[in-house]
Amino acid sequence: MILWLVELLTGIEDAFGVLRYITVRSVFAALTAMMITLFCGPFIIRYLRSRNWGQVVREDGPESHYKKNNTPTMGGLLMSIAIIISCVVWADVFMSKVLYLLLAVVLFTAIGLYDDYQKITQKDAGGISARFKFLLQTLASLTIILVVYNYSQYSNETLYFIPVFKDVMIDLGPWFIFISYLVMVSSVNAVNMTDGLDGLVLIPSVLIMTALTIFAYVLGNVVIADYLQMPFIPDMGEVAIFGAAYIGACLGFLWYNTYPADIFMGDTGSMMLGAGLGLMAIFVRQEIVYFIMAGVFVAETLSVIIQVGFYKLYGTRVFRMAPLHHHFELMGVPEPKVIVRFWIVTLILVMIGMATLKLR
Repeated sequence: MILWLVELLTGIEDAFGVLRYITVRSVFAALTAMMITLFCGPFIIRYLRSRNWGQVVREDGPESHYKKNNTPTMGGLLMSIAIIISCVVWADVFMSKVLYLLLAVVLFTAIGLYDDYQKITQKDAGGISARFKFLLQTLASLTIILVVYNYSQYSNETLYFIPVFKDVMIDLGPWFIFISYLVMVSSVNAVNMTDGLDGLVLIPSVLIMTALTIFAYVLGNVVIADYLQMPFIPDMGEVAIFGAAYIGACLGFLWYNTYPADIFMGDTGSMMLGAGLGLMAIFVRQEIVYFIMAGVFVAETLSVIIQVGFYKLYGTRVFRMAPLHHHFELMGVPEPKVIVRFWIVTLILVMIGMATLKLR
């Protein structure tokens, strides 16, 4: 929208041409999404409380979480709206991959919203079944990936980049669909499992998205891409604006979700955040680097798999409780300390991932 307005304004004053720059629009996209979440947060919290749409805390969870029962949930819808509005205003949605990213936001927000609503209205049911949820995630992921694959304009969009080795790039061809599907579904569920403490998911998501946004900007800038010996993809720069809006929405929501939380994002938010990260990693062809940077999400997911597997096979538990953050809580580590330490670990992993830009 802003690009259309810029064309009109530059006819009056050339200074408005600065709004064409990706960097400038990214900054404004982040600020716009942040201001929407900050301004609308109190209204959403009051509305959810008036409807008594609160989180149902699991009875087998840590006792310290019982006080969180009935905290308003489904706040992720606010982040999704902020991202969509910001991108529509500041990005060239119809000429870039931003449209596909927004499709992912809409589809996975809808799945999470449906699951959260079922948990609230049918407290005994515990939301939709795991199988049905996985089916919906699969359909949404494949829909997006097939659209992306069918409308790929450049041959290097399906290349698989091997970090560090500048000349090792594998053309996946149709395998792009299968690998991208695994990345999307894994990302969605990993972030969803990690979302168990106040603000735990938000800062890791911001840090990882910041790195992926930098990758997108590099791939979309012919000079920088050539300098770093990475393939240039012409319309990738616009993707950075989505990343900026995503970051702004997360930081704005953190204002209300930080410990002790006034509102939870619910599956509405966690699935959307995971989908955004996964699709960004696919677009910038950094799936391996994403796996490294998302080490906290990976560890949380593995802890659940290990716990369930050992219990079924041997009737014993490896952790006091899964996901991993609950294990540390039951060991006596205060919730805020667990949260901040997970943030620090993610920061270290993101720095390692970013180092691969130069180590080529």
